[in-house]
Amino acid sequence: MSTTSTPTWLLDGDLAMCPCGCIGRRKKTGYVEKTIKGSSQLLRQVIFSDESADRAGFLQRIDPRVKLVSLFVLLITAALVRNIPVLLAMYVATLALAAASAIPLGFFIKRVWLFIPIFTGIVVLPATLSIVTPGTIVFPLWTWHGVQQGITEQGLKAAGLIITRVALSISLVVLVTLTTPWVRLLAALRSLGVPRIFILVIGMAYRYIFLLLTSVTDMYDARRARSVGAERHDKTARAFVSATAGALVGKSHTLSEEVHQAMTARGYRGDAKTLHTFHLVALDYAYSVGVLMVCAFVLMGDRFVGR
Repeated sequence: MSTTSTPTWLLDGDLAMCPCGCIGRRKKTGYVEKTIKGSSQLLRQVIFSDESADRAGFLQRIDPRVKLVSLFVLLITAALVRNIPVLLAMYVATLALAAASAIPLGFFIKRVWLFIPIFTGIVVLPATLSIVTPGTIVFPLWTWHGVQQGITEQGLKAAGLIITRVALSISLVVLVTLTTPWVRLLAALRSLGVPRIFILVIGMAYRYIFLLLTSVTDMYDARRARSVGAERHDKTARAFVSATAGALVGKSHTLSEEVHQAMTARGYRGDAKTLHTFHLVALDYAYSVGVLMVCAFVLMGDRFVGR
């Protein structure tokens, strides 16, 4: 065997992590490591978003200003719709638009629906109960003073309407962000009259939150490299989390001051600069007219379905 070959002990798998579970015991991941891995996953998703914005898709060719105005119109239309089938039809059209923009549907759907059950579900769950939304009880749960209580049909319809509307709204926002580079999106917001201070805060928050996440990852890796023995998730781990949070707050404050001073010294006045020049073409006008026609058709269809 050549002296430059990779040692066999580097190529062997970790016996303790054997997938069959017959050798050793699988090591559980602590909350600190889960948080670090979550931040790394967030970074990978942002990198993928930048790649998807540069693909040759349909929405990538639309002017960012047109996409933002169209997004605002579509969100208002979704807020005015009162029937779930109409919202589902709009959601299916959103999926078709994502497919036409070269965005993987699996990633697009998971990015939206992973957050909806956590946040929206907690809010709308009490609305399904008869004590909040009286009506026809579908699933009896308990009896209160001789009166049957449970989940009502009207409550389920109201909860389904809210969840569907939230899913559609988030899908539209995610679709615009996945098909528009961040710098062009900020420049489009500024050209539409958004105040400079908002552009400054959003731009710096987006740019440097990932630097702070990377700092947290480096601090955790450095701690693990200097630790001897098995990692324990006890009082010491909680102390590390609190100390890391304090150090991160101090580092972010110092970094924000230094970056702002450096940007001001170089002539930055709060405007997002991009090499791309905004100009409307025939496709942008056609897309705008199409969005207006779709919104009008949706509102008329919602009134017809609601009869």
